[in-house]
Amino acid sequence: MVFLFDVTDGNPNGDPDAGNRPRTDDESGQGLVTDVALKRKIRDTLAIAAADNPRYGIFVQAGYALNPRLEQSYADNGLKLGSKITKDDAARARAWLCDRYVDIRLFGAVLSVGKTQALGQIRGPLQLSMARSIDPVYPADHAITRVTQTKQEDIDKGETTEMGGKWTVPYGLYKVELYYSAARGSDTGVDSTDLDLLYRTLEMMFDHDRSATRGTLTPRGLYVFSHSDAFGAAPAHRLTERVTIIRRQTDTDAPARAFTDYDVAVNETDLPRGVTMTKLIS
Repeated sequence: MVFLFDVTDGNPNGDPDAGNRPRTDDESGQGLVTDVALKRKIRDTLAIAAADNPRYGIFVQAGYALNPRLEQSYADNGLKLGSKITKDDAARARAWLCDRYVDIRLFGAVLSVGKTQALGQIRGPLQLSMARSIDPVYPADHAITRVTQTKQEDIDKGETTEMGGKWTVPYGLYKVELYYSAARGSDTGVDSTDLDLLYRTLEMMFDHDRSATRGTLTPRGLYVFSHSDAFGAAPAHRLTERVTIIRRQTDTDAPARAFTDYDVAVNETDLPRGVTMTKLIS
């Protein structure tokens, strides 16, 4: 899959080691959004899209420790914590976790922690690259003020405002590639409903993750290459390279400030045998 999104006057992914400055490639100046940040948005939105379906719990969730959730897989399968269990017992506990948590089904998880060492790890069928902007971005630092203080003693001193700051990218169009292994998906129990919800999530997740800091994030393209069998009919790079983004030629050298400053082309001719391409967002 190839997923395109853009940001206007926002920070799509701040770097905590750099004062929350938007991430960039130091050499090229292109903007970056980590796979971890994108997975967080997918996790949060999948849970909303699935409503109360018990198959769509989120394992990596803010405010919840992981070890108790892993230990629950022992309890619900009649296994004793700290005791030696068979491979079949471990497989049953892993299957219980996959059926309960959609992010384990899709992304996998390390389960061999604490008292559940025997569970090992689950390799997820869905992996994401880091998102990279098509052109360099130029982060701007904005000084801001607010009309109250954090500390009462500052107000007692007569201070009336407090300074702060925020980083934004004026505009950036980003591309990320997603890779799904159907063979591994059958091992974790991924079904067509999971994939349909994933596609809906990619289209809607920015609407459920809005904040003043992030500005306007918008999905601009989702191109899915499907194969006739689980092993695959062609290497992924030969397919994702068919989606190209080119800056439109203008009479000025003004920087890009809108999606309409780009042309997106998808080469659908002579697809490898057994491969079909579907435009879900375009």
